[in-house]
Amino acid sequence: MEGLPLRLPLPADHPEPVLDVVVPVFNEERDLEPSVRRLHTHLRETFPYPFRITVADNASTDATPRIAARLAAELPEAEWIRLAEKGRGRALRVAWSRSRAPVLAYLDVDLSTELTALLPLVAPLISGHSDMAIGTRLARGSRVVRGPKREIISRCYNALLRSTLAVGFSDAQCGFKAVRRDVAERLLPLVEDSEWFFDTELLVIAERAGLRIHEVPVDWVDDPDSRVDLIPTAVADLRGIARIGGALARGTLPTSGLRRAAEGDPPGSLVAQLLRFGAVGVASTVGYVLLYVALCPVAGPQAANAWALLCCAVANTAANRRLTFGLRGRGGALRQQARGLAVFGLGLALTSGALAALHRWAPGPGRLKEVVVLVVANLVATLLRFLLLRAWVFTAANSGDTAGVEVR
Repeated sequence: MEGLPLRLPLPADHPEPVLDVVVPVFNEERDLEPSVRRLHTHLRETFPYPFRITVADNASTDATPRIAARLAAELPEAEWIRLAEKGRGRALRVAWSRSRAPVLAYLDVDLSTELTALLPLVAPLISGHSDMAIGTRLARGSRVVRGPKREIISRCYNALLRSTLAVGFSDAQCGFKAVRRDVAERLLPLVEDSEWFFDTELLVIAERAGLRIHEVPVDWVDDPDSRVDLIPTAVADLRGIARIGGALARGTLPTSGLRRAAEGDPPGSLVAQLLRFGAVGVASTVGYVLLYVALCPVAGPQAANAWALLCCAVANTAANRRLTFGLRGRGGALRQQARGLAVFGLGLALTSGALAALHRWAPGPGRLKEVVVLVVANLVATLLRFLLLRAWVFTAANSGDTAGVEVR
């Protein structure tokens, strides 16, 4: 499939709506009208481009459809669509698929997110800087008011995503996101979920494809009348994580056609990281063998192996931090070195065990056989090291400050 075109800024005199803000609703007869009117007033007063507000009613059984129809008739920039089935993901898929606006966004009807963040959210997409943008309640600079139960659930969910799927974005569930239409046209057919996991799946596929995701810290006030059923939603999210995790493990996550024209593998892509990791690994292995051979006559095989591996582990972690995973500055460096040493412990156990097994089965094997066995054991340890560095040591969340950064 042909890749995405280059990101270009939208013209200042764009005649059609530049932004289409979708408000998905289900039985929201109380909040719908005041929220849409407030959003409409805000966009009229602050947004410098033509816009549209689309109310996506997914199978409401109260007065929501009647209110949405009246708003669409009264407000020239508003329209509404009605779906026969429930599901926030389903509503967004339909609304975004039919829109011709070059920038698509959505926000929750309760307007928990302060609307002043809307222009900073979509500006990187309009300028051609980014492919997607998300509001985050978990970055420095965010101001969040909500109960401890939802705070704990949100943080646990995003920590689970980082630990299982090695994601770099900080907040998957904030109902405040935007995407360029050319990206949405490629992403939406790849997303299977039609409920609450829709957001997470969309972001995981985008990130794995190397698309640029911009994060905006937001002010957010919890809606005490939220209709989200936490237990079924949590179970469905866990199933979604398992499904995506399985696709990642099998290498079948669908990202074809999501590369930008004139762009090679992005810095965070698996192929690019493997190439750089391999180059660092070759240099580390050469240094390890030289150190082992030099130290062995003085310290003995086991001590020489430990010291050589320790020295190379520290240098290897520092090199991979900068070259393979593109992290700069000192933020999180000590934590990452500590985790790198934990990974070193795994490598030490594998190589020491291989060395001990060699001496048990073939006493006095000679230096050449020792080196061969250690190199083979190091290759196994290297594969495990790469997986742990990518999924645990150098996740974007470990770098310290994720506010206002672009995650690739």
